[in-house]
Amino acid sequence: MKNIIKDLLKSVVISIGMALVIFSLVCVVFDICNKGSFSLENYRLTKMVAASVIVGLGFGVPTVVYNSERLPMPVKVIIHMGIGCAIYTAVAFAVGWFGGSATLAQGLIIAGIQLAVAFVIWFCFMRYYRKEAKRMNEKIQSKKQ
Repeated sequence: MKNIIKDLLKSVVISIGMALVIFSLVCVVFDICNKGSFSLENYRLTKMVAASVIVGLGFGVPTVVYNSERLPMPVKVIIHMGIGCAIYTAVAFAVGWFGGSATLAQGLIIAGIQLAVAFVIWFCFMRYYRKEAKRMNEKIQSKKQ
């Protein structure tokens, strides 16, 4: 149980950090695109930072599903990504990352980009942890001999 809590806290810290880094980079891009005149008023920046933390939690907390040995990997991914993307979408509408003025086509493009980014990040973590597991297995095998 202690390891599960430790893993959960690690996942939450990493996912919140990643969400805030991505948010910061997007703000920089918007500032550059607007030639230095990008501004947020009425606590919009504060709301968006809080939203980024919530999105980080939305993707970080569901990683506990990967501790289950009873669920097949595709189900784990669907649960993790489903919860994360649903939270992202709700938060994005709430803070105006994509609003009511977006057309259906624009909404689909935004959703596609969101899914692509989420899966690229997930894939990078999956590869990292698989390499770690392989390295650990090799060490175990070498100690047995």
